Amino acid sequence: MAIRVMLVDDQMLLRTGFRMVLAAQPDMEVVAEAGDGIEAIENLRATAVDVVLMDVRMPRLDGVEATRRICAQPDAPKVLILTTFDLDEYAFSGLKAGASGFMLKDVPPGELLAAIRSVHSGDAVVAPSTTRRLLDRFSPMLPSGRAEPRHKDIAKLTEREREVMLLVAQGLSNGEIAARLVLSEATVKTHVGRILTKLALRDRVQVVVLAYETGLVRAGGGGGTG
Repeated sequence: MAIRVMLVDDQMLLRTGFRMVLAAQPDMEVVAEAGDGIEAIENLRATAVDVVLMDVRMPRLDGVEATRRICAQPDAPKVLILTTFDLDEYAFSGLKAGASGFMLKDVPPGELLAAIRSVHSGDAVVAPSTTRRLLDRFSPMLPSGRAEPRHKDIAKLTEREREVMLLVAQGLSNGEIAARLVLSEATVKTHVGRILTKLALRDRVQVVVLAYETGLVRAGGGGGTG
């Protein structure tokens, strides 16, 4: 079954370009388009969508608030934030709102297609190191670990899972974590899955966000003490 994609951007020319790229793929189909967040939410009531490509700066309702409302729904589609700049504060807000990652608007077609397939399969589409750079810049916007109510959720993790979470948040891939902890990559993947389940997180991006929120990782990439 083809991956059902909705394009959300107030620039019709940009949507046309993305639609042409996606239409050439046998495993993808653009099933809806919207020029702002309100239209996107309305379309989702009538159309089944797997992945939403979401612009952030739009009239009426911006992409961040639209993402928050979409991701709060049961069986919500995955959302990829589209941003003009690599370290855009809107991309940070989009991750906080529940997006599975972000990409640049001028992403090469091959990377765009790979990202859509990746997020559809349940993976995040930004390298943890990229997310970390974003969070390092905007970490002052985060609450301190002491004030964060989700800090207690970390107590659900085993010592090994907490160790793996710390390394995920520092930007290491499963392979790099396996080498660091002298484990198989399959074992690391299992630990990551359990972390997501215990903490009710969607993907690795949300692991990084929570690690910063709770103080497990500090700005600059170091581990927290609490």
